[in-house]
Amino acid sequence: MTSQAELADRYGGTLSVGRRRLLWVVVACVAAVALAWLAWTAWFHATPPVRSQLVGFSVEDDHRTTAEVRVSLDDGVDASCTVRAYAADHTTVGELVFTPTDGRNQLVVRTEREATSIESIGCTAAGQPRPR
Repeated sequence: MTSQAELADRYGGTLSVGRRRLLWVVVACVAAVALAWLAWTAWFHATPPVRSQLVGFSVEDDHRTTAEVRVSLDDGVDASCTVRAYAADHTTVGELVFTPTDGRNQLVVRTEREATSIESIGCTAAGQPRPR
């Protein structure tokens, strides 16, 4: 047996030109679909319909804290936002869920004792499970 025949026995023969072309076409199609899906997923998650950012807050007294949250809403989007107040020992002492308007939102968060910090958990809209 020749070395070529031994190699073909052990590893299989070479593909014909037509089969090799078909294999490349199939691989190229699968790669194109995968790249298109990756691009769509990146775009979808990079452009949520609602985004929020805590601008600032102030502690008014032991049971009231004010916060200012900037919200960017796409047209016609109904959203829900959450702001949480924490005490010095990192315990949650107040929480406010509100329906935002586009732009700056002034909020009053009622607390059970003095808050030392405010966190904007974020906003969600239909089809947007992760707060932003």
